[in-house]
Order: sequence, then structure tokens, then C-alpha cells
Amino acid sequence: MEKRTVDPWKWGQYTNSVQAVEIKQPAGTLYCSGQVALNAEGQPSAADMRSQLLQTFQNLEQLITEAGYDCSGIVRLNVYTTSIQEFFSTCIDVYAPWLAQHGVKQAATLLEVQGLFATLTIELEATVVK
Repeated sequence: MEKRTVDPWKWGQYTNSVQAVEIKQPAGTLYCSGQVALNAEGQPSAADMRSQLLQTFQNLEQLITEAGYDCSGIVRLNVYTTSIQEFFSTCIDVYAPWLAQHGVKQAATLLEVQGLFATLTIELEATVVK
């Protein structure tokens, strides 16, 4: 696989994403459904958004790994949250280091939604290549 990121504006270097990702000759592409903070029994978390994000990252990592991919292959990561303000005030110090830890430079969308399933406050939807 050959991966190239495109970010024509200088301000892009200060974000946790790039404007575009080009992939040439991938060996495979994994389209992940939105991952949330569900436990092994499928029960949704009622914890704060930060705790939910940590659980969601664990679930996403498990899904990607069990599918035979690596988190460094994430090329698109959409974030759905019930509060963008809360996401930036309580989660960005977890979100950005997780991306850096895995070497992720992804195209991304951050979207505030009216609600998610049950007591959930954050959902991550990823596309992964290898």
C-alpha cells in the first residue's frame, strides 16, 4: 500500500487530521461500523464522555486487530458526539495522543448529533486499509 496525505493549508498542521488521504494499491479495506462504549455484554456505558471515548478506543482497536488490520492504517475517522463543546473540553487530550500513538493521519469529520443509543455520548466510525 502507498499512502499520501494532502493538506494544502498551513493551519492543517495544527489539527489532528488532514484534508485528504490517497491510497494506492491497498491489500484490503476495512469499513468499520460506528463503535461506541459498549461492554462485552453489549450494555451501553453511562459514564462521562471521556470514559466513553477510552472504552470506544478499546473497542475500535479490538475490532481492527481481530479483522487483521492495524490502527495505523486508519485513513478516515468520523466522530459523532452529543456535544462538541464537551468533546473539546474533556476529550481532546485523550483523542489527539491516541492518534499520535498509532501514527494516524486521517481524513475526519466531527459532527454533533442530537442523540446516540441509550446513554452514549460519542461514536467513532473508521475506514482502515492495509
